[in-house]
Amino acid sequence: MKKVVDCYDAIVVGSGHAGCEAALALSRLKQKTLLTTLNLDSIGFLACNPSIGGTAKGQLAKEVDALGGQMGITADKCALQLRMLNSGKGPAVQSLRAQVDKVKYHISMKQTLEKQKNLDVLQGEIAEIIVENNKVVGVVTAMGERFNCKAVVIATGVYLNSKIIIGNYTKHTGPNGYEPSTKLTASLIKLGIPLRRFKTGTPARVDKKSIDYTKFQLQPGEDVYSFSSLDKPIKSKIPCYLGYTSTDMHNYIRKNINKAPLYSGKINGIGPRYCPSIEDKIMRFADKERHQLFLEPESASTDEVYVQGISSSMPADVQRKMYSLIPGFEHVKIMRFAYAIEYDCINATALKNNLESKTISGLFFAGQICGTSGYEEAAAQGIMAGINAARYLTNKPPVVLERNQAYIGVLIDDLVTKDIVEPYRMMTSRAEYRLTLRQDNCDIRLTQIGRDIGLVDNKRYKLYKQKCEQIQLIFNTLNTIKNPAELKKLFTDKNETLPKSGLSLKECIKRNNITIFDISNYFKLFKDIPNDVLEFVNTEIKYEGYIKNEQMLIEKNKKLDNIPLYNIDYLSLNGLRLEARQKLNKINPSTIGMAKRIDGVSPADINILLVHLKLNNKL
Repeated sequence: MKKVVDCYDAIVVGSGHAGCEAALALSRLKQKTLLTTLNLDSIGFLACNPSIGGTAKGQLAKEVDALGGQMGITADKCALQLRMLNSGKGPAVQSLRAQVDKVKYHISMKQTLEKQKNLDVLQGEIAEIIVENNKVVGVVTAMGERFNCKAVVIATGVYLNSKIIIGNYTKHTGPNGYEPSTKLTASLIKLGIPLRRFKTGTPARVDKKSIDYTKFQLQPGEDVYSFSSLDKPIKSKIPCYLGYTSTDMHNYIRKNINKAPLYSGKINGIGPRYCPSIEDKIMRFADKERHQLFLEPESASTDEVYVQGISSSMPADVQRKMYSLIPGFEHVKIMRFAYAIEYDCINATALKNNLESKTISGLFFAGQICGTSGYEEAAAQGIMAGINAARYLTNKPPVVLERNQAYIGVLIDDLVTKDIVEPYRMMTSRAEYRLTLRQDNCDIRLTQIGRDIGLVDNKRYKLYKQKCEQIQLIFNTLNTIKNPAELKKLFTDKNETLPKSGLSLKECIKRNNITIFDISNYFKLFKDIPNDVLEFVNTEIKYEGYIKNEQMLIEKNKKLDNIPLYNIDYLSLNGLRLEARQKLNKINPSTIGMAKRIDGVSPADINILLVHLKLNNKL
């Protein structure tokens, strides 16, 4: 038996975005925590794009912040520029995105961990999870040291048995040349955790001095946003640029497609459908004459530029030529080659909806090991795994966010109910209640929950309460009836017909051309209230009818979705189709709602389950 070096309440394996959030949540909830990492220099490392947020991902990052997490604070501190994506579309699909300094982000996150009470950080590889009587009791490092604990969160990212691929060249390594985790896979297999092989990729990094920026379109930032509710709007420091591929580049790639590992059979892992390599884009979308690309600075302290949209695993010589065929890249110098990376991950249907293993108590998983892609998806799982590991340790019921409460709820519900066959990426289309789950109301939805859990500190809670009071004040003021004559000039200026009878200011805002900002300026109101609060109220009023319809749908579905499913022998339940029996038996959903969302379970199968519950006096 290995000698015990130390004892902890919880141990987090991996220091990426999931691991950092899990470790911080646990330690902030007063659990003695150890965070282990393969390399201290890879803590909070932005292995792919130097950004936080994006479509639907911005919602996740802001939700993590609203719960009391760290990602938004660190992103704001390290931001090079922020932009609101889809600002010309409806509020349901608008998402914040920040270009961040990846060097500064790592340093800042590492410092946050080092200063955190109840948290130790250790460089070392975990080789084995020790389980006794189906409960976690400790871990063993690759050097043979044992640490006892009652809970483990595994957040190994893409480092588990990872291998990079560039043409015919392969190497067992993690992103950026960091060493992989080679021992833990065997331990997980021994514990009966179902594994699979996924793949992702990254583009080349090029020297900014070799770029002809005159052939790219400037993409400046917007100085009115921040990720964290604790921060004021962040000033943009460095611009990004928009460019396009060329016909010559496409033809060159087609001519050399036999050298692409994706087509030659060198790659076995399943890649993300929504983020294909440039060679895959060109072959799949042959009718496209060009594809967008973005030049994104990696850091203020380096000349490396990330070429967003041109990920690849082509050989080095092919990469040199194909990048040079991009307008503005005629003399480009590659500093780091693009590569694909394969890695082991688990089938997340083996987890409960609190991210704990169904078979091993105290064993939690979070991040890309669960089959997701992206920093924000990882951080969202990380904070929830940390919260629920702490709840497990203190004998409290788990915290499970519903699909109507948060994108985090959608994410985790999809992972544990659907048999994900490719790296999962959050998108607004995955959220059926996305008008309710906007990026501008994350704190309204989740900060009280974070406070009740114990993660939201006094400063954040005070700001939240202040915002709630400001919103109430605005609505109270807007509901006051005004004489139409007082609004005559405003309505005329906005080409609106003046109503014959008195309207509340709130009703005025429902007019097409009138906003809360018009009302505020016209009547000299709300001078001390921040623009983001006014914008929130404006959205709530403009989309009031749609929001009410969505809320009615939520309430209607709640009655059915929250019906609990007790211990049912699905395999012997008469009337269920064979596929439904097998899927229900495998996933063992906790509610009718979860059962409805399992692929292969039909509405007819749900009706049979409801009849079964009624006949057994459980409905």
